[in-house]
Amino acid sequence: MKDSQDAFGHGIYDHFKGIDVDEVIERDDGYVDVSLGPKSYLSKFEDWPVHEKKAMTYAKGRVLDIGCGGGRHAVHLQSKGLDVLGIDNSPMALKVCRERGLRKTKLLGVTQITKELGVFDTIMMMGNNFGLVANPKRARWLLRKFRGITTEDAHIIAETMNPYRTDKEEHLAYHRDNKRRGRMGGQVRIRCRYKRYMTPWFDYLFVSKDELRGILEGTGWNVKKFLNSNYGSYIMVLEKE
Repeated sequence: MKDSQDAFGHGIYDHFKGIDVDEVIERDDGYVDVSLGPKSYLSKFEDWPVHEKKAMTYAKGRVLDIGCGGGRHAVHLQSKGLDVLGIDNSPMALKVCRERGLRKTKLLGVTQITKELGVFDTIMMMGNNFGLVANPKRARWLLRKFRGITTEDAHIIAETMNPYRTDKEEHLAYHRDNKRRGRMGGQVRIRCRYKRYMTPWFDYLFVSKDELRGILEGTGWNVKKFLNSNYGSYIMVLEKE
């Protein structure tokens, strides 16, 4: 990622340095929203929602934190004695992680994960980062790949959001248009903007629990536990069949 494209990372870094940050998320239908993301990416454990705190109890052993952002989950688990590798495609986000004390980081996108990273007991995709699978086909490919780099009793701890818990017509219309194009309703194409920085467009997937179960079929993973929030997002704890 070029520095001019690292809107996500620059927003995190500026907030880490005490600057008030507004992150703009632009959808490909023209819908624009302002995210409070950088603040949540650096929040302290005591300020996390209950379902996130519970999710951390399922982490064990060697941990791969995919899309680690500002490192809040990785740094927390490292402080509990776990061996954590944080990966992200944002150089500035990883800079924040290192300055916060995360010992192991690697500049890497989700599709670049290989067996060269070693074997893990836990894979994390928190902060709605299950969305990094992008679409159902890539989700199944990645889940099968994750099966090959994890121990037999491994967990995947991943967060997503049910996209259908809305009554806003701009979102409902987007779902309908997606389905007309043969896409999942919650398959969004977005980019992040901050100051003069702008990421490339990328696909991000939100799924209901029923849709998730369909995606998991044939991947070797099952749902062990759902941890629900009060605002539509939920965390899945997956285990091997």
